[in-house]
Amino acid sequence: MWTPRLIEGARMKYLGIVEALEADIQSGRVVRGERLPAQRAIAEALDVDLTTVTRAFNEARRRGLVSAQAGRGTFISEIPYGAAENATPFIDLSMNIPPQPADAAFGHMIPDTLKEILNSPAGMLHLHYQESTGAEPDRIAAARWLGERIDGLGPERLVVSAGAQCALFAICDLLLGRGDVVAAGAMTYPGLKAVAIQKALSIAPLAMDSDGILPDAFEKACRDRHVKLLYVIPSIDNPTTATLPEERRRTLAEIARRHDVVIVEDDPYAALLPDPAPTLSVLAPDITWHIATLSKCATPALRVAYVATPSDHAARRLASVLRATMLMAPPLMSALASRWIATGALNATARSIRSENMARQKIAATNLAGLDFSADPHGHHLWLRLPSHWRASDLAEHANRAGVSIVPALAFATVAHPLEAVRISLGVAPDRDVLEEGLSLLSGLIAQPLPGTRAIV
Repeated sequence: MWTPRLIEGARMKYLGIVEALEADIQSGRVVRGERLPAQRAIAEALDVDLTTVTRAFNEARRRGLVSAQAGRGTFISEIPYGAAENATPFIDLSMNIPPQPADAAFGHMIPDTLKEILNSPAGMLHLHYQESTGAEPDRIAAARWLGERIDGLGPERLVVSAGAQCALFAICDLLLGRGDVVAAGAMTYPGLKAVAIQKALSIAPLAMDSDGILPDAFEKACRDRHVKLLYVIPSIDNPTTATLPEERRRTLAEIARRHDVVIVEDDPYAALLPDPAPTLSVLAPDITWHIATLSKCATPALRVAYVATPSDHAARRLASVLRATMLMAPPLMSALASRWIATGALNATARSIRSENMARQKIAATNLAGLDFSADPHGHHLWLRLPSHWRASDLAEHANRAGVSIVPALAFATVAHPLEAVRISLGVAPDRDVLEEGLSLLSGLIAQPLPGTRAIV
């Protein structure tokens, strides 16, 4: 096993550790495939703090010197020095995608299912153009899947879209004009902000608490701003992780109906919840456009989302906009999603992701203990409010330099001066060990004073 050492005179201590390890690999003092000592053991041996060792591990991984194996530790890379093709410079805690299910079979599901589809009697039809509403078998499958959460939903009210962002843009294009007002949380999905910029819409920010958007704030915005549309992520909100209780959903729906406001219910995380609350599409079906993407409960690679519209007429109107923007959802991916629904593979994948999310949330709770954050145990992100000595933008910058990427509150803000907070995404890290390294480094960084500050006397 490698005897920890560092090269004196290195620009930074963590680089001294990496350079020593690199030299020992090149000289043959350590064997490829050999397991490295635990980070804490290295820190104790070198009399440095754990954050320094974590940064060294990140840099060693970036250089392709080492690789992490889930549940086993970190090992000297089997790939010859300098030949690593997939070395990554950062531990990515910014991209909000689900973790890959622990079941190794998941990696084969997409090619295997596509092979089944193309080898079926009507398989080659999936290589043709489809209706802009989506092929009828795909809408029937969507109705079956969403019917678990939306009673009485038929395929005539459904449209298949090339992802939730495409659906959101099309709905806003259909329902809103230049200068119209959209009400949304003070912290909201950046995709809505992008649509607002493209469509010259105005966003009315709504105050939030730990349960989500406050009804009184929505009522006031409707009175003062002539709101035309309410945008809400009701379950495991992005970024705040809040889930609207049923009673608050009912209240928001009542306010929207009273003020003639339509609702866009963007619900990508509901499939991860074991017992989700009633959707707004159930509570107010005639005014709600419900978006259900597979990006958070399966994989964003499919680019498939379903829109449950208020009526069959609304579905046809939405399809006319989608025809002008995307023409159709990807037929092969839509057919794949339908096959997964029929076989139960989609729900099984969602359960597997939920299980992995729960394991990763426990890792986060341990590594961020003592810090002020919100999280849902079934989701794959958390919302961290920062201590007073950090600004979110500064932390994101320093974390990036240290090898970890996170997203500051400004990316989500609909207000001029957002709270100092960051979103940490737990899913994109390739395994739990890498996630723990990133969170440990981040926690250590937060505990330090802002670099470059000093007392003024």
